[in-house]
Amino acid sequence: MSFRCDTAGSQDLPQLVELLALLFAQEAEFAADSAKQRSALEMILGDPAVGRIYVAREDGRVIAMASLLYTVSTAEGARAAWLEDVVVRPGRRRQGVGRELLEHVAAQARADGLARITLLTDVDNRGAQALYRESGFRASPMRPMRLKLR
Repeated sequence: MSFRCDTAGSQDLPQLVELLALLFAQEAEFAADSAKQRSALEMILGDPAVGRIYVAREDGRVIAMASLLYTVSTAEGARAAWLEDVVVRPGRRRQGVGRELLEHVAAQARADGLARITLLTDVDNRGAQALYRESGFRASPMRPMRLKLR
């Protein structure tokens, strides 16, 4: 089966919400809430300055997604991005879909002039970490911390 990577649109919203439910079911820190996920996805899809959502499609079906959210890095002196919500449908994992989607995201980020992409991954998600390393990501000595505001 062949697939292609491109940018998500509002027509993809139901499938993106579904993929996020799969992702959050396996994450320790987050829980799926379709209303929250739909709201956040609409914010991203509705404002290109916020970010982009990239997908892998096969026969019109979204089989993987990744969100790239923009920021500015004072360390880099340039625009940068956070990579979030990387998820591949279970039946398509370990078939190169995630790797190709990450390559597509990185190519788009380079073309848009971004200086860096940063991501977070669960410490026990060895499969995802291996994929990220294969795609050129390196571990950082920085430690994530959160302040929940609501």
